[in-house]
Amino acid sequence: MLTGIVYALLAGLGDVGGGALVLWRSGRDRRVLGALTGFGAGFMLALVIVGMLPHVFEDMTTPDGSGIGFAQGVGAVLVGYLIVHLTQHTLTPHFHFGEETHSEAMVSRGIGVWALVGLLPHSFFDGVAISSGFLDNKNLGLLVFAGILLHKVPTGVSLSSIMIASGNTRRQTIGAVGLLGIATVIGAVVTPLIEPMARYGLPLAAGVTLYVAASNLIPEAQHERNWATQGGIFAGVIAYYLLQMALPG
Repeated sequence: MLTGIVYALLAGLGDVGGGALVLWRSGRDRRVLGALTGFGAGFMLALVIVGMLPHVFEDMTTPDGSGIGFAQGVGAVLVGYLIVHLTQHTLTPHFHFGEETHSEAMVSRGIGVWALVGLLPHSFFDGVAISSGFLDNKNLGLLVFAGILLHKVPTGVSLSSIMIASGNTRRQTIGAVGLLGIATVIGAVVTPLIEPMARYGLPLAAGVTLYVAASNLIPEAQHERNWATQGGIFAGVIAYYLLQMALPG
């Protein structure tokens, strides 16, 4: 339990780091963020398909019948996917990954608050994913942590740029990205303590991770017409396999 919380805290610092890039950048190259977005998308796509879903299916088919069941397992994956779509693109009036540069489109400070509200459940399930991974086995936990950390910086960049573009102060912006980190830690803390979360946390987190990779990061990367970003997607997939092979066992 403690291991998952520590790694969730480290992942949460990625949100703050992304926010700092927007607030205190010095000649930051947009292509670097694009390459990181592509790399994170590829890594997370491989993580959910090759790493998380096989463990979910194993939990569905335990010989003693103690697993969560096939229908419940795939249903939880779908619920996790839909939760992110609901909070980020249905209830939230304005959100996309990547830096927001159109301040004229931000008519009120409430836009930034809504973006924060939309990202809080996502960040909570980041913590659930990390904790669930470590509850299953250490190697999966490390792989999930790496995938979550890779998209935390773009998440921090997205929220902080929306906050600034909608007229919020630097202090409010840092507070907002800090709340994302806190939500990640809370997700890691409650997962082993609440039986349904411990039981369904991994398939829910798989659905969330699938959405972030395939419906958030890859579409954002597709907007960048350069080899660094597009090649980053494939590099992320390769990096996942290399890291998986490097882990003991």
